[in-house]
Amino acid sequence: MHKLLAQQIAAATAEHGEVDLARLAELVSVAFESFDRDRRELQAHNLRLDTAVSNMSQGLVMFDAAGRLVIHNPRYAEIYKLEPGALTAGQTLRDLLALRVANGTFPGDPDAYIERLRGTIEAGETLSNFIELDDGRTIAVVSQPMAGGGWVATHEDITERRRAQMKIEHMARHDALTDLANRVLLRERLTEALLHVERGQKLAVLCLDLDQFKSVNDSLGHPVGDELLRTVAGRLRGCVRETDTISRLGGDEFCIVQTDIADAADVERLSRRISEAVRAPYMLHGHSINIDVSIGIALAPTDGTDANDLIKHADMALYGAKGDGRGIFRFFEPTMDARMKARRALELALRRAFENGEFELYYQPMLNLTEGSARCCEALLRWHHPERGMVSPVEFIPVVEEMGLIVALGEWVIRQACRDAALWPDDICVAVNLSPTQLVHKNLLPTVLSALAAAQLPARRLELEITEAVLMQNTELTLQALHRLRALGIRISMDDFGTGYSSLSYLRSFPFDKLKIDRCFISGLDNSAEASAIVQAVTSLAERLGMTTTAEGVETMEQLERVRALGCTDVQGFLYSRPVPLCELTKLLGAQSARKDAAA
Repeated sequence: MHKLLAQQIAAATAEHGEVDLARLAELVSVAFESFDRDRRELQAHNLRLDTAVSNMSQGLVMFDAAGRLVIHNPRYAEIYKLEPGALTAGQTLRDLLALRVANGTFPGDPDAYIERLRGTIEAGETLSNFIELDDGRTIAVVSQPMAGGGWVATHEDITERRRAQMKIEHMARHDALTDLANRVLLRERLTEALLHVERGQKLAVLCLDLDQFKSVNDSLGHPVGDELLRTVAGRLRGCVRETDTISRLGGDEFCIVQTDIADAADVERLSRRISEAVRAPYMLHGHSINIDVSIGIALAPTDGTDANDLIKHADMALYGAKGDGRGIFRFFEPTMDARMKARRALELALRRAFENGEFELYYQPMLNLTEGSARCCEALLRWHHPERGMVSPVEFIPVVEEMGLIVALGEWVIRQACRDAALWPDDICVAVNLSPTQLVHKNLLPTVLSALAAAQLPARRLELEITEAVLMQNTELTLQALHRLRALGIRISMDDFGTGYSSLSYLRSFPFDKLKIDRCFISGLDNSAEASAIVQAVTSLAERLGMTTTAEGVETMEQLERVRALGCTDVQGFLYSRPVPLCELTKLLGAQSARKDAAA
């Protein structure tokens, strides 16, 4: 446009040097207006550019072809903690780096960096690199060549972005609750460790399962359960080496990869350390908690060199440990595969049994020695498997507890026992066993109340039996539940009394109505003076405390006479009656009532 104005001004000059002054003045005025407009536009453009550069989230520096600073923004000085005014046009890159070296924001060798940068720029390429500062920040630097020489570089603080990315990557491989490795990282570490096995090393995979955890979680709530899992994780960390891997697979299941072992003895020592650490009492949220741990072990290369196979075999060994009594460790054996399949088949059959109503209650009467008749009948769960026939409770009850069905099945037992007892004479009560999980479950009291109401059975005709093992779990909550039940008029008895080391201490905490003396003492009456002394001590103690005593497992007339002489008030055992189905019990109780009526 300025060129066009110049041509027009030249045209306004007449031949022989004469000038059209009016036309010239008009064109010059237009030219000045054009120049002023361009100046204002340029100023506005520069202002916008300066504003954009000054407000960039990245630091910016521009160097000319001679390597001197042309432009910089405040963000660059802010990132590297340079004083205001420290950067001036004309400074070299070496000058700038010297400032950063002085204040500790350039960790490398300036000469090496300058040589690398110049070589890249002269080749017309972009240089991207990261600077890790001593204060923990990470700066991403991108230097790009410019047409005509020189380069422009952006410096971005990506610390938070990198931390967020690292956190995401960490969470993808770690358990959110315990911060232990998850299944993904476990397999990565195990696969990596197996490469060393190929070179002659050995390793072990240990699968762990916490015993009694479900009871704690159900009774005290998930916050306490979560805290328990975190505490267990901390204790496990104290048992292993840095080269080992601990993983939480989910719930209360953990897995450990123990690397570079000499032999099975190394794994045994680790297993014992773990057992001792996990068994130590816990004090969480004001509750004293005791749990145990079962451990299954697979060795590489003996039991396999594939990650999936080793975990599978360790899991089989864990099932074996739990099946052999819990709280122990077992090494994998090939026969365990069949046992695990049988166990899973049992679990499926139990679920079907619950859905199809295959469970039934048998009853074993307790004979009162004073009256010579039954005053209470204990409800005993039986399972009629469609193919195997009668399955022992010893076999299926532990599995029901591990499956989490014990509360639902226990509720059914309470309701069915109350319905059955409502058909008996009014002076006979029914006794029902409670598991640790049932006793502290929030639905126990509503279940008992609704069962009594539905059967129209007085509370005095229901007796609930608990073992010392129940009391040892969550004592405070347990005692609270027992007091609430007893306040309704329900009788409470301690089963298997005398088998625990602290049975007597519990008599101070709760006024039981009945003590059931364990059968091991009754069977020893014939040849053990100690057994007789224990039975007599229990009966004397119970009498002073206003409790009745039932001798369990009485099978001979000699045992009957001995417990009578030692002061027992009731007996239970095959001598009087085996556990029988309801129809047979009804006949037995009917005959008993007929005898009473005849005697009256």
